Amino acid sequence: MTATAPVSVPTRRRQSRGEARIEQILDAATLVFAEKGYEATTTNAIAARAGISPGSLYQFFSNKEAIAEGLAERYVREIGAVDAEALDDLEGVPLAQALDLAIDRLVAANVANPGMKALLARTDMPPQMEAATISLHEAVRARVERLLQSQCELSAEQLRVRSGVVMQISKALMVPICGADEGPERDVLVGELKRVLYAYLSAPA
Repeated sequence: MTATAPVSVPTRRRQSRGEARIEQILDAATLVFAEKGYEATTTNAIAARAGISPGSLYQFFSNKEAIAEGLAERYVREIGAVDAEALDDLEGVPLAQALDLAIDRLVAANVANPGMKALLARTDMPPQMEAATISLHEAVRARVERLLQSQCELSAEQLRVRSGVVMQISKALMVPICGADEGPERDVLVGELKRVLYAYLSAPA
């Protein structure tokens, strides 16, 4: 049997540079899509925001649709992992403490990704992103249901309704939270989100 030759150091470096360039393009695309909308965005605009030539962009993405697919994959991979982590290790934790921890983690993740949040808030979101968002939200909703199940005596239907309301309230307030300056303004909004969710979830079913 012939041994497989190890990957050379120059090859690994080229791969690393390529991965860095892909992330650079996706970062730029997130911001341009959020500002201009999907339909109005061009690959030239994305390349300009990334500080590269259109030709360099086309080495990695054939068109705007391919960039949207790349964003969808990254969103599911990165934000999905953060959402999962935010809701982990909270089953059995008192409701007020569980809400504090989960909301603080989610706010930190969303604030760290302002371009993605702005993109998702648009009504002309790319179809690829919309499909990825739906599947991810279903997975997060299942985690919310499990968390509520450990906190409250609810039927399956009540769990479905309450988890949906929790997600809608959180989604609505996350936009102004991310848009607020760090400090007292954001802290007030985060506190209000926690207060509203605690009042809602602690009320009798």
